[in-house]
Amino acid sequence: MKRDMMAVFVLIHGGGSTAWDWHLVAPLLQEAGHEVVAVDLPIEDVDARLEDYARAVTAAVGGDRNTIVVGHSLGGFTAPLVCQELHSTGLVYLSAMIPTPGETFGEWWTNTGHDHETIPDEPYFNLVPAELVQQATDRERDQQGAWMSGPWPGNHPDVPTLGILCRDDLFFPASFMRRHIRDRLGTEPVEIPGGHYATLSHPDAVAAALIDFAEQNGL
Repeated sequence: MKRDMMAVFVLIHGGGSTAWDWHLVAPLLQEAGHEVVAVDLPIEDVDARLEDYARAVTAAVGGDRNTIVVGHSLGGFTAPLVCQELHSTGLVYLSAMIPTPGETFGEWWTNTGHDHETIPDEPYFNLVPAELVQQATDRERDQQGAWMSGPWPGNHPDVPTLGILCRDDLFFPASFMRRHIRDRLGTEPVEIPGGHYATLSHPDAVAAALIDFAEQNGL
């Protein structure tokens, strides 16, 4: 039975990337009856602040809607700001950096212990089909931002929040992400198959986790 109220999933890409990262996940969410908004953040503008990133997203969403904001990787720095601005129903970190108030981008790596992880030379696209790897790399953008050296200007909104880890992730390994999600969110992660770009390697698993989260929160 179709529910009267469905979610608008607001999908935020990671560093150096584009909204295209979600192009396999979005149709699966739409098939389940949800709406999707994904935009390219102004990451090539060195003067753009995180607030500008958030403004680009909220402008694309429009007025008050039943939004669930999803941040991937570096998108974890933007997602909570968008969530607050939109008064969202929920927040999801997908293999994402979870900042604390006042923490800089540079401090995150040492504060979380990621600097002690052993990361291979190419940690991003394992398990992604070769043709999609090529398409993704063709779309790579130059991640800029003086904001990276400044304190994170947000707080974690008081809404249902989910941390998703990808069991095959080589960049944010599963053991690291379990600890990170527990430490920063105080919750147990949902674990799905896939590498760092599970949106490209396992879009069905990503979509299923998001749909389940929406259903758990009445959307």
